[in-house]
Amino acid sequence: MQKNWWQEAIIYQVYPKSFKDTNGDGIGDIKGITSSLDYIKSIGVNTIWINPIFVSPQIDNGYDISNFYAIDDIFGNVDDVEMLIEEAHKREIKVIFDLVLNHTSSKHPWFQEALKGKDNIYRDYYIWEDAGINGEEPNNWASFFGGSVWEKDKLSHQYYFHLFDKEMPDLNWENLEVQKAMLDIAKYWISKGIDGFRLDAFIHIAKADFNQQKETNNCEPVIAEEYYANLPKVKHYLSHFVREIKKIKPDVFILGEAASATPIIGKDYISENLCSTIISFDHFRETSHSEKESHLPTSLDFISFKESIYKWQNELSDEQKPTLYWNNHDMPRVLSRFGNTSFYRNESAKSFATVMYLLKGIPIIYYGEEIGMKNLDIPTIDFFEDKKIVEEYQFLITQGYKPKEVLRSLAEKHKEVSRGCMQWDSTEYADFSSVSPWNSVNQEDGFNVSEQEKDDHSILNFYRQLLELKKTPLFQEGHVNFLDTPPEIIAYKRFYKSEEAIVIANLSDKQINDIDIVIPSTSKILLGSLENAKQIASYEFVVYKT
Repeated sequence: MQKNWWQEAIIYQVYPKSFKDTNGDGIGDIKGITSSLDYIKSIGVNTIWINPIFVSPQIDNGYDISNFYAIDDIFGNVDDVEMLIEEAHKREIKVIFDLVLNHTSSKHPWFQEALKGKDNIYRDYYIWEDAGINGEEPNNWASFFGGSVWEKDKLSHQYYFHLFDKEMPDLNWENLEVQKAMLDIAKYWISKGIDGFRLDAFIHIAKADFNQQKETNNCEPVIAEEYYANLPKVKHYLSHFVREIKKIKPDVFILGEAASATPIIGKDYISENLCSTIISFDHFRETSHSEKESHLPTSLDFISFKESIYKWQNELSDEQKPTLYWNNHDMPRVLSRFGNTSFYRNESAKSFATVMYLLKGIPIIYYGEEIGMKNLDIPTIDFFEDKKIVEEYQFLITQGYKPKEVLRSLAEKHKEVSRGCMQWDSTEYADFSSVSPWNSVNQEDGFNVSEQEKDDHSILNFYRQLLELKKTPLFQEGHVNFLDTPPEIIAYKRFYKSEEAIVIANLSDKQINDIDIVIPSTSKILLGSLENAKQIASYEFVVYKT
């Protein structure tokens, strides 16, 4: 692939509902993002990814879109978006939007028309199948949100397909009109000045023959990704979509969400006429959609994690760059999940960031990560909108677990706790809003922007140093060579022309001894501190220039 701006992108992900409220309704808005651009720029990023802001019933926090051409009133309007894009570009910040290709809201006019009958011209915009002989669902495939992928339409007695919530029906990409309609939406927002798209759930836009059943001993619907994920036609549909967009914006950035992609699958998706790069959950395999969910979370599986990291770094070509991330809106925050927020919060935040973002690839920083935000503190199970988590809570209580223990354990692994409001200072509502926020906010001394700006040794100022280092040719273009270390330690060398660096980090709260890494005596420490490379303390890290 030719050299493009996005190959040196450092992305800041903004969850707009939780970032900054400027109109006093307790919900973050577009003007809040615009007013924070100088801060965002100061971190060292050059691109912002904004989660969905289109008109939506908010069944799935904006991923159920009922109008792709309009901005939801809770966020603002199109004029606000145009101002955001203009102000971002003044600061040399690129802007990418979330675009959902796989489905719409059931409130979308297309689906409302489709419900009127089999002869409606929009009927074929969605996927419909007749009931079985006894009126049952066409097959036993399960939705990622629980239950069957099929929902019965009372008027026609047919079933429509929904891979996610029943109020989020899947589009029929076999229909050329659907392909054209989604392309027109993309072109419209490009005409407004955006620089790219994060394509939500694009790996699901092709489905297999609906007559196929998933083999199982279970009478309940089962997850059947082999029938609705990463099928060959996905690339066919996507390549046409991308080629057409590139006719009007050759340097468009396409960030594809490919949750279940392995490095081999990912390698196929990253190409000139498909994705610029992809986001996979392969590093964090317990987060991937699975019919086998453990009830209580476990700590980071170091061996599995390292194996995945190694493969993504080694399988892709020099021109192909993976994404590098620890956090996003679909998973708990890393410090609560794998770090130590009681005793080593600063240390673990810096260690995780160092070892991930100095690898080959494109960093994605989730808002608040740069100040060490942890999961929301959840007082009761009533906080969760997810019915499955409430059912799991009730089940575990019947198994004899204590309510407080269950609530803590479930909260540690659920995505909703990662969406707490941005901690700008330690005042009431953390200066996110003048009123109580839409979900919640942690008010914490020390872990907010205002206090960390004043502390040279804060996580925020560390991120600024780290990302400046990331921008150098050594860490942008250099080759990666992993070193043999105990499971808790990740260490690697970066090589570029005559330059060489060694990155070492302990991702555990244990002291690790007898490390076999030779550090040349002339080495200079760029980040961190480590007097003895053979003994690494809890969450200790260092970057040597050799």
